[in-house]
Amino acid sequence: MKIAVIGGTGLIGSQVVNNLNAAGHQAVPHSQSTGVDVLNGQGLDEAVAEADVVVNLTNSPTFDEASPAFFQTSMDNLLAAAGKGGVGHFVILSIVGTDQVPELDYYRAKALQENILAAGPIPYSIVRATQFMEFIDAVLSWTADGDTVRLPATPIQPIASKDVASAVAEVAAGAPLNGIRNIAGPEIFTLDELGRITLSHKGDNRTIVTDPTAGMFAVVKGDVLTDKDAHLAATRYSDWLS
Repeated sequence: MKIAVIGGTGLIGSQVVNNLNAAGHQAVPHSQSTGVDVLNGQGLDEAVAEADVVVNLTNSPTFDEASPAFFQTSMDNLLAAAGKGGVGHFVILSIVGTDQVPELDYYRAKALQENILAAGPIPYSIVRATQFMEFIDAVLSWTADGDTVRLPATPIQPIASKDVASAVAEVAAGAPLNGIRNIAGPEIFTLDELGRITLSHKGDNRTIVTDPTAGMFAVVKGDVLTDKDAHLAATRYSDWLS
């Protein structure tokens, strides 16, 4: 199949392209660096022309109140181009629990993206992933202050980006789900526990302080960012660290 991967040069997109091409498909990466702009529509018609599948892995440049507008505009433009191009399957990557955390602008934005796709005319698949292992360092940096890092005890189920890419590629090569597939890492940690494991592995002597008000994930209620019934990936956090 010919598969247009929009956002195909990023962390997940580049791996999805490699996986699909290795499986014998013709996966073509598109991004701003290749002349495709999902906000003004530049290059979109050409990018999806004759594609059997579109995989949209573009992301809002911010996590704030501007993110819903990004997903509204980008999805409207992409769906219009895909409709003109006769695309038969449209895939996006979302987040486990995204519809359960309305307090976060970015999670509301991703839920909006899902709803736009589901309401559209093109057969679709939504892959929802838990938090990427590659993002843990960034999460630690958000609430670092001198010798301490403050983190809430929010349960998360980290997954390696390579496992996310593998799942997205598998779904893209298959029949449309017209629904959602949840994928997750094999282990559940509280965020503060994961912070201690990460710093210990790195030989970082900073102290993790459990603070229920610290950082973006402080507003998350319960265990909505985890899913024991998801398709579980193989990579454990300790193996990824090493």
